[in-house]
Amino acid sequence: MPKYTTDEDSELLAELGVDLAPEPSGQRSAKEERIVAGFEEIERFVEEQGRLPQHGEDRDIFERLYAVRLDRLRESEECRAVLEPLDSRGLLAAEADTSLTIEADLDDETLLNSLGVDTASENEVTQLTHVRSRSEIKAAEEIAQRTPCQDFNQFKPIFDQVQGQLQSGERKTSKYQDYAAIKQGELFILDGQKVMVVEMGDPFVSDYGKSDCRLRVVYDNATESDLLLRSLQRALNKDKSSRRITDPDFGPLFSGIEAKDDLTTGYIYVLRSQSDHPFIAEHRSVIHKIGVTRGDVKSRIATAKKDSTYLFAEVEIVVTFKLSKINPKRLEALLQKVFSSVRLELELPDRFGIPVKPREWFLVPLEAIEEAIEKIKEGTIDQFRYDPKTAKLTRS
Repeated sequence: MPKYTTDEDSELLAELGVDLAPEPSGQRSAKEERIVAGFEEIERFVEEQGRLPQHGEDRDIFERLYAVRLDRLRESEECRAVLEPLDSRGLLAAEADTSLTIEADLDDETLLNSLGVDTASENEVTQLTHVRSRSEIKAAEEIAQRTPCQDFNQFKPIFDQVQGQLQSGERKTSKYQDYAAIKQGELFILDGQKVMVVEMGDPFVSDYGKSDCRLRVVYDNATESDLLLRSLQRALNKDKSSRRITDPDFGPLFSGIEAKDDLTTGYIYVLRSQSDHPFIAEHRSVIHKIGVTRGDVKSRIATAKKDSTYLFAEVEIVVTFKLSKINPKRLEALLQKVFSSVRLELELPDRFGIPVKPREWFLVPLEAIEEAIEKIKEGTIDQFRYDPKTAKLTRS
């Protein structure tokens, strides 16, 4: 991660939940030594075989073990921090097999168990006649998770009401993506079924060092499960047709269509300058103004050529979003804070020759602004930060 030095950047990172504390230095801990030793075994395999270890029932059990271990090392931020300085072969840079969802610690015995190997047996591992595939284990886990919901009569009226609200347009659905936050009481569509998060247990730190908790999830087919929060997130992310069902109490925060019964609180708009200033002309496609108004956007920009706010030039309205039941100024401040690291630093003389520096223009592509607005709609913007190097939002 790049080093941020200004107070403004530090505040932005803190707002997005990025830990600025320096990494402790010193000798490796016992766990770090174990991580390094396990990685060195994978390197020896690659050196001897000339390829990465692979998954599959037709593979040697130790190759499968190394493949699982390598996937876990790639996924763990803690492990990557230890191993990347040692990874001369670039083994960590390759894409992991995301079809695997192993929750165990980096422990060979536990990993062997996850592959279906009973390490408590006195038999040699090499003498095992059958090792269950990960897909078999996963299928068994999924079946075990679903049980009949004994008190479904409490939830059936809710599902029926939600269906009616979806048909009437009172509720809507939006695409679930990027492991978005999940809260108690929220509803989703997963594998064609409505899903309600009825209960959320106490949070705990998983083996990956990330927060997790146990959920009680009820399905509209009168079954339920007690899967983990991150397991539900993975399932929603994996299902390309999964949807989040909106709450009718709030309605959409943004809408591109006017509705008579909407409580409009303003508009957020994105502008592009038509200034002939050399720098602006060269970078016109990625220089945008993010602003809000409680009135008509066209009226707001009518005198742009005379206003330093608009760089003393005509502007093009790139996109607008209607705000419903949301404070426009707070939303504007949040968006501008997300992109504060790429604020346009440009001074222009006013009609009296006094230099002015507009504060609402940013060197950021439109796609990133629209993505940030989408994250705000989903309630997940606190999980992301804007990376100027990639010109994209990245998970904190």
